Amino acid sequence: MTQTGWVPVALSKMIEPGTSAGVVAEGAEIVVWRDTSGTAHAWEDRCPHRGMKMSFGFVRGDHIACLYHGWEYDESGTCQYIPAHPDLEVPKSICVARYGVAESGGMIWAHLPLGSEPAAASELPVMEGLRSLYLDAPLADVIAALGAERTGSMIAIEHAGVALRIGVQAVSERRSALHITLPEGTPDSAKPMLLDWCEALRRQVEAREAVA
Repeated sequence: MTQTGWVPVALSKMIEPGTSAGVVAEGAEIVVWRDTSGTAHAWEDRCPHRGMKMSFGFVRGDHIACLYHGWEYDESGTCQYIPAHPDLEVPKSICVARYGVAESGGMIWAHLPLGSEPAAASELPVMEGLRSLYLDAPLADVIAALGAERTGSMIAIEHAGVALRIGVQAVSERRSALHITLPEGTPDSAKPMLLDWCEALRRQVEAREAVA
């Protein structure tokens, strides 16, 4: 099952201002980072200099710097500073490839494949992230286990009286992720039961894969 277009890659609450994380969608390595003003970015997780993962680096204001040699890139993906050559006017051709990025429904979305022209992302209801659940199973099998109709990269189900919206992500052919959100204001008392359901779902799906 190949995903293109807008694909959820992280819960919004998991990427705090000034932090980054590496994710994989359809086998593509992506760095998701948030500058200190709160804007989210999704780029190819590779520094053009030596190929080091940008997700290993660190955020400085609206720049992200590679861990290896400290090359800094601004929010447009263009290299602005090379520590070994502080007076160098950096060529504008040195840049990191960027994905289209959006935030909606408590999730950060990247537009696949790299370089594709994104249409406007759908406006989803305001939701609160519960958990990103990673499963050692193909996405089609995970969706079948949920027993709900998929709309694009979203599934809506109800569990324990809570209306969940789940963003589905194919990590690779054999691995998947579910980004599980619930309505803002859901009582904290309901969350342990929902987290238990997440674990039970993962065990169920992976046990089926083990005997398939």
